[in-house]
Amino acid sequence: MATLIHQWVEGCRSGSNPRTIARVSSGWVVIGASQFVKGYCLLLPDPVVSDLNALSLKARATLMEEVSIVGDALLAVTDAVRINYEILGNLEPALHVHVFPRFDDEPGELRTKPVWFYDWDSAPQFDAGNATDVSLVEDIRSYLHEAGIAV
Repeated sequence: MATLIHQWVEGCRSGSNPRTIARVSSGWVVIGASQFVKGYCLLLPDPVVSDLNALSLKARATLMEEVSIVGDALLAVTDAVRINYEILGNLEPALHVHVFPRFDDEPGELRTKPVWFYDWDSAPQFDAGNATDVSLVEDIRSYLHEAGIAV
């Protein structure tokens, strides 16, 4: 079954996914379409697998190390105070890791809750034509290159 994750990875491979930030050894780092928290990213394994347990132990370790470095990048280029990581796979049954920067200035009623409480439908959308969005992607990409994980 081809999931949205399969489609996104294929778009990264072909260069047609405008949300692609960088290729890393475990897959692709992309910026989230909905930017309800500035810098929300995902790591999409390539090749796509069903879940974390479908990877070898070495591949799991690489993926988790690289996703933590994506978190380092977000801490460095945003005003985030911490990073939340989530692997769910309930809607799209293919492994992908959500990387959510969290901020002190988030609305009080949302600051300590999972990001799923945000209204994703009314969230600002990533815009590849917006200079601020492009700059954020470039800053994350630059960090990943300097960290030595961007291929």
